[in-house]
Amino acid sequence: MASPRILIVDDEEVFAKNTTKLLSHRGYNAFYVTNADTAILALEKTDFDVVILDLRLPGMDGLSIFKEIVKLKFTTKVLILAIHGYVDDALEAIKLGAYDYLLKPCGIEELTEKIEDACKAPPLYPVSVPAWP
Repeated sequence: MASPRILIVDDEEVFAKNTTKLLSHRGYNAFYVTNADTAILALEKTDFDVVILDLRLPGMDGLSIFKEIVKLKFTTKVLILAIHGYVDDALEAIKLGAYDYLLKPCGIEELTEKIEDACKAPPLYPVSVPAWP
């Protein structure tokens, strides 16, 4: 089985870069982007297994990106990253179809456990796109 493809969408570049490295060292094919436009572009070009999506982004926020993922019927499962005080937004995303959420900051073990669980779950939509990059 191929390594799960993970996309991290977070405007905190240090967090995104470090999480990408930690996931890569654990055998995941991980990438990160720091804004909504690049996230949507990446999702249009790749069939990611899991997207780790921060709710608090400048411009288009994470909940809006998630709604776009649902609208475009991407096959990816979405894990929401929420900070304390924004759990209601994370719960709204789950009602709309997000797989689960984590409170930020989260430990790498908790994150990988959620990723593994999400990878086992069936996709929301049966759509396929080519590999990225």
